Amino acid sequence: MLAKPIYEALPYSYLLVGALAISKLDSAIAQGLGVLLFLFGSQIYVLRSDNRRTDRASRRKKGIIPRFLYERIPAFYLLIGLLILKIESTYSPVISLIIISYAAYLVLRRSQYRKHKVVQVDFNS
Repeated sequence: MLAKPIYEALPYSYLLVGALAISKLDSAIAQGLGVLLFLFGSQIYVLRSDNRRTDRASRRKKGIIPRFLYERIPAFYLLIGLLILKIESTYSPVISLIIISYAAYLVLRRSQYRKHKVVQVDFNS
């Protein structure tokens, strides 16, 4: 069993190491493995987030986008922003910054929906 601080940091470490591999390494194989590691980290993050939700499933809105894709949109935006940085263009850093900022906005906004309080009713009193 892993210690709690290590366990909690694992998805973020996978995302960080994957992002560093994508942005800093030149080998196509290393970048491909970085993308896989990044996607693996986002999968773990989504699974934990779903598990920690306290609101009832019946109260959640059904959207047009399938849930599998919807939960991963911020990770996809971040990944696209990192990949755009690899393009040799004068505009790629600006476009990448906008996309990565929007991904961060989505993560922060969604984190607000994961802080529901569970009300426990004591029927014995």
